[in-house]
Amino acid sequence: MELAQVRLLVSDFAACYRFYADVLGLKPQSGATNGPYEKFSPAVGSAGIALQDRAMMAEVLGELGDTANGHRSLVVLRVDDLDACCERISARGATLLHGPAPMTDRMRVAHLKDPEGNLVELQEWLLLRG
Repeated sequence: MELAQVRLLVSDFAACYRFYADVLGLKPQSGATNGPYEKFSPAVGSAGIALQDRAMMAEVLGELGDTANGHRSLVVLRVDDLDACCERISARGATLLHGPAPMTDRMRVAHLKDPEGNLVELQEWLLLRG
């Protein structure tokens, strides 16, 4: 597994976008100022910080609200073979909340929680970013 990013689930996407881009000076990947998703890269390193609209994750999992009392972060781990990884971790006692399933035309994902209730996303890239 490779750490892909730490993703923050936010309610005010535009304000958070401005903070990470304009205040902290991180480089946005696509310029999606109103969301629902944007990844920010530091000057050095491959993993970044990403913002995701809380409502988008609510649709995926069917459990999160659009208020800040829901989940605030999501640890994202990239895997080569999502199905095989899900089989391995399920055999070790993990309970999948969602997936494996397509998230976009470029990736498939699965979601689970750690023992404290923190969200973890496993993602398999289908197409390379170009």
